[in-house]
Amino acid sequence: MDYAIAALSGVFFVAAIYLLLARSLIRMLLGLALIGNAVNLLILVAGRLTRVVPPIALGHADTPAAGAANPLPQALILTAIVIGFAMFCFLLVLAYRAYQSLEADDTDRMRVAEPRHRPKPPMSY
Repeated sequence: MDYAIAALSGVFFVAAIYLLLARSLIRMLLGLALIGNAVNLLILVAGRLTRVVPPIALGHADTPAAGAANPLPQALILTAIVIGFAMFCFLLVLAYRAYQSLEADDTDRMRVAEPRHRPKPPMSY
């Protein structure tokens, strides 16, 4: 089971990198969200996945039972999900405002600092 989920995490990484290399802002944002989910899944696999023993200390024990999953990666992933969602929402609003003001979603057409009709800077000095 761990190998299948690790392979799924690899597929998420490949798809995220493909989306991040696109010129469209929406694809870039989806790639960023997908790479965050891939990292979360990879951290979850690194903390072991098991259904047999819960990752909590039962009774008066100080540590979880042998063979239990590590609870620390699960807590980190919950925090990462909240932070990743907030960052995705902020970037989505930022991309929408950029689309409203520039009327373009393509990053090549969004070059406000480099107008097309101006002379180009020197290529060497």
